This record gives sequence, C-alpha cells and structure tokens, in this order.
Amino acid sequence: MTDATAFEIEYERRAALSRKLFTRASQVIPGGAGSSARTVGFGWHPYPPFIAEGRGSRLRDVDGNEYIDYLLGLGPMILGHRHPVVTRAVADAIDEYGTCFGLPYELEIEAAEKVVDAVPGIDQVRFTNSGSEAVGTAVRLARATTGRRLVIRFEGHYHGWQDVVYWSNHVDPELAGPADQPRPVPSGPGVPLELSDTLIVLSWNDPESFVRVMRERGDEVAAVITEAAVFNTGCILPEPGYLQLLRDVTREYGALLIFDEVITGFRFARGGAQEYFGVTPDLTTLAKGLGGGFPVAAIGGTLDAMRLIAEGRYSHSGTYNANVIQCAAVSATMDVLAEPGLYERQRALGDRLADGLRALTAERGIDAYVEGLGTVFQLWFANRPIKNWRDASAYADEAMFTRWFQEMLLRGVLFHPLQFENLFVSLVHTDSDIDETLTAAADALTAAVRRA
Repeated sequence: MTDATAFEIEYERRAALSRKLFTRASQVIPGGAGSSARTVGFGWHPYPPFIAEGRGSRLRDVDGNEYIDYLLGLGPMILGHRHPVVTRAVADAIDEYGTCFGLPYELEIEAAEKVVDAVPGIDQVRFTNSGSEAVGTAVRLARATTGRRLVIRFEGHYHGWQDVVYWSNHVDPELAGPADQPRPVPSGPGVPLELSDTLIVLSWNDPESFVRVMRERGDEVAAVITEAAVFNTGCILPEPGYLQLLRDVTREYGALLIFDEVITGFRFARGGAQEYFGVTPDLTTLAKGLGGGFPVAAIGGTLDAMRLIAEGRYSHSGTYNANVIQCAAVSATMDVLAEPGLYERQRALGDRLADGLRALTAERGIDAYVEGLGTVFQLWFANRPIKNWRDASAYADEAMFTRWFQEMLLRGVLFHPLQFENLFVSLVHTDSDIDETLTAAADALTAAVRRA
C-alpha cells in the first residue's frame, strides 16, 4: 500500500458523508463544485470536504471534522467567518432598505467614501460583482483612455477569466519560449488566439526586459497590469524598487499602471499593497477582502483615470452593481479594518507562524522557506528563492507540498492543496490558533518527510 493510498483510506474514513455529497453534487454540478478551484483537478483529491459551518477562524465539515482555516474562502474571509459586525450590518441594511433598486442611495456613497479614504490611489470608485469584472473594466478603460491597444502583463499572475487577460498564468515554459521574451499562452481553451496580438507578456521581477520593451513599444502600450505582490503563484514579493520602476516608466510613456489588488487589497494594510509598498497606480481592482466575506468587487482610480466613466463616455454597467448587500458589507468592513493596531497585531501573529514553520523545516533538514507578509504567505518547498513563475515551475517541490497538505488536513489544519496558492491568516486568528497549527505542523512535516 502506498502512502498516498494510506492517506486516501484515512481521509475517506473521516469524510464519508463528504464523499456521498460529492457523488450527489457531481450529477448536477460540473466537477461536483461551483468553481473549478474547489475540484479534484485543482488538488482536492479524492474529493473536497463539504462544509457545514464556519465561525471565526474555524470551519466544521459535514462529517464533524473541525479545521483551523487558512483557506479563508481563497481570500474573502479576511475577518473570518460570520463576523458579527458585518453580518449584522448586512441584515439591518436589507431590513431597512431592501436589496436592489436600479437607482442610487445614500449607503452607496458612504461605502465609496470609506474606500476612497482608505486606498491611496483611489479618488473615485465603482462597485461591481467579481474581480474578473473589475479587471475587465480596468483593461478596457485603459485602452479607451489612452487610445492604445497593447497591454503588458506578467507570467504567473492571474487577473480573472475574461478573454482579454486569461493568458500566461501557469504556462508550460516550452510553449511560452524564452524567459526574457515570452510568448502569450492562453490559460485555457476557448480563448481567441487573435487576442495575443493585444498583449505583451513578460517575466516578473525582471526590470531589464520591462525597460527594453517599453523603450521599443512604450508609445503603443495602454496599460501595465500587475499583482503588486504575486499571490496566484504561491507568494512572490516584488524585488526592491521593482514596483516603483513600473510606476516611473509607465508614467514616462503615458501608459496607465493597473494594480490588481483583488487579493492584496486590505490584506496586510488597510490601504492595500499600494499603501504598504508606497507606490500608487492609476487604476486599482479590488474584491475578496473588500466585503468581509460578502460578494463584492470594485474598480477605482485617480480622477483622471476614472474620467471617462464620470463623463458617461465609457459605460460601466451592471444590474447588481452597488446593491445593498455589497455596500452594507463594504461600509461595515471598512469600519472594522480601521481599528488601531489591528494590522500590526495580526501581521505579527502571522510572522510568528511563519517563523515557526521556518524553524520546523530547518530542524528536519527540509529544503524550504517562507515568503510573505504576515497575513498571507506560502511555505515554499524549494532549495532556492522563487522570484517568478519560471522559478516556481522549475524548482518548487510540489510532491512534498502535497504530502504536507495531506498530513495537515488530517490534523485539522486547512489551506489550499496546491503549492502555487497560499495561506491566509485572518484578522481574527488567535495565538491559540497559531500554537495549535505549529503543533500540527511539527508532526505533519515529520510524516511528510517519512513518506518521501
């Protein structure tokens, strides 16, 4: 019997009802879940746990297993599950207002004012329904504003599922070509190949290739879109000065700089990555943490970047944009995030977890290191630093990560099963959560090494 089979036997013993629900779901829901990221093909093997409830930093599945949750809904549960302030605010707003009018109302202004107050690069904001919608709007708006067609993006970044940006996420390097001059590669079937002519794809954290391309074609570039810190290929931080270089060069050539802060927004600072790194973009996309667990996204920017929307020359529409649930959640979340010392405390808590994992892997002689910013990080099983997607695909030990994930799951600690995702520490995790996690990790890492 292989170790993988032993894990599956133990998992199925603990998750028999989840298996039954997965079989039932698969009859009516493609892949057995409402998002591909929750399916077997994305690491949830042999099937994902089905959840009965979440509260604070914990989840309980239908089989009664409790987990310390570092998946956090893939990011939105920045305040944990069922935060009482946000939940009550949404319930009260529905009771007072209703849900959706097709007309503006005062709570929408209140929510927008709080976002503008929090995020340095946002003078005006429009709410929408998903990060993919927000990014699609940002890219089209940049093209409309500049009158140019080219967009620069980077390998390993994910900007949603729309055709214009669904490219070069986790690509086969052989298809993508040389690292200093990659070819655009669709991230899945159905994307018109003709769109490759509208994109320039580069390796991230490579200032030389970026400067060279801008010198050659900068006057054709409408926008440069980037995650300010990459959380769709594990966790990869920008090299010192790299974001400022993007800012300076885009401004020099009249291109817009778009920060995709769908994940980084409000994650490790109330003003997002742009506050933390001190670099201000022209346009910002937000989602996940924006609503404290409720579904909402936004596009915001400077007055000039939002000018075409404000003047009505660019139609940004959506029946459910700025609905009552969204705006109540945003308003309440922004208030909770304004608590003095909140981020400092939780970043320190996450750093303690990261430091503990560093020590545990070192004690066991495991090639690994932790990259992150306290409230979001990844434990890379690699023998060298990961600076971009090419490094990740070449050097990350995915098999070791899978073993560690499996052992942690059996010990009541939940995060995404893929090495190229990350661990989220919410703003309500506690010292007790960290203590329990490190105890579990000590046993899990020993077991994972034994299985190697």
